Amino acid sequence: MYAIPDEWRWFPEARFGMFIHWGPYSRIGRGEQPLFREHLDQRAYAAMACDWCPTRFDAAAWARVAKRAGMRYAILTSRHHDGFCLWNSQCTDYTSASQAAGRDFVREYVDAFRAEGLRVGLYYSLADWRIPAYWEGPAHDPAGWERFCSYVHAQVRELVTNYGRLDVLWFDGAWPHSAEDWRAAELVAMIRELQPGILINNRLGRSAEGATSADGGAGPGAATEWGDFGTPEHHIIAEPGRLWESCQVSTWRLWGHARGERWRPADVLLDMLVEAASKGGNLLLNVGPTPEGELPAAFVARAEALGRWLAVHGEAIYGAEAGDVCEFITYGYQTVKGNALYLIVRFWDGQGVLRLAGLDTRVERAVLLTTGQELAFEQGVDELAISGLPIEPPTELLPVIKLECAGRPQPRPWAKDRLWQGDPRRMTSWAAARGTSVWADGRERA
Repeated sequence: MYAIPDEWRWFPEARFGMFIHWGPYSRIGRGEQPLFREHLDQRAYAAMACDWCPTRFDAAAWARVAKRAGMRYAILTSRHHDGFCLWNSQCTDYTSASQAAGRDFVREYVDAFRAEGLRVGLYYSLADWRIPAYWEGPAHDPAGWERFCSYVHAQVRELVTNYGRLDVLWFDGAWPHSAEDWRAAELVAMIRELQPGILINNRLGRSAEGATSADGGAGPGAATEWGDFGTPEHHIIAEPGRLWESCQVSTWRLWGHARGERWRPADVLLDMLVEAASKGGNLLLNVGPTPEGELPAAFVARAEALGRWLAVHGEAIYGAEAGDVCEFITYGYQTVKGNALYLIVRFWDGQGVLRLAGLDTRVERAVLLTTGQELAFEQGVDELAISGLPIEPPTELLPVIKLECAGRPQPRPWAKDRLWQGDPRRMTSWAAARGTSVWADGRERA
């Protein structure tokens, strides 16, 4: 287990956060990137953005939804790739404060979420699709790039100076430029000086020492030397040796508001949270508010369903560690906290008995956490049989069984590795107990 600095311990304790993609692109209703993906006219888009005036935005209402969902932190897009700023930047007038809305949405957000006891973070895109120098880069427009990069640094300085303590700074949009091009070392040093305890993600661009993936963090090996935590996107991939969170949409694909987008059901969203926790990571679940500033009703309903589940089963998620103690994929996931092993059941088979093979540590108590029911069990050398389970699933989402063990849960020697992993010879004696031949009885024929 790697050492986590004290000021960052809140992050793995939290496990669940809200990602908020919101900006003038919500008026178009086709996600967060129509400016580039549809090659829209720049001037027409800017006019639309400056005219954006969401009259129903209520940051306190957003924060209450996050709290009811069991989320512990949130990340708001202070500026996305279109360059429009949601705060009162003094570096440009292309902001919600200077244009039609006349409001500093970042200020309203941080104040409201802090009031609900939630940690706050800000997303900031290094990219600005309006600026030719961004596309040209330092090799082709060194003077323009220098001005643009200085603008980026000045805006980040505003964010880490003017809004009190921030818990996370979430960069994006470094492509196609390197960490050196973005002067990442200088940027990080400035951030650390002004916000010593902040967490910075891993998307500050490719480094001379090693390349990131094209989207800055969607797969193994995507870390940069500047990142405090990994950010696998649309995937739940553990990044051993450091903190990480999987950022996921609550719809089928798009991050910003999209008319007609399909929503993932609550059990799928919960499954993502549990999978991330079972692998030792967080889930940052996205919502794209409407152009008027409201959270979509479909998202609110799903978020509140997750919150009700967490109110009962949260001990299996918050602060829990990766729990792949022994093979459990045929039923679901595992997490561990101290001497407790949590069995989070995806597939309730209605048999009344659940068999867990490969747990070496002695079990002292079993309880169906979902209902509080004490469960009978018998533990042999290689198998634990838990009985008395209800035939019907005790919840519409994922039931949880808590095993209280005599020590930290450990596997039997043969169960340390999963199927298709480890030394295959560990299973020889298991197979040989049947016999050695291809015949049904295992006996050799003369």
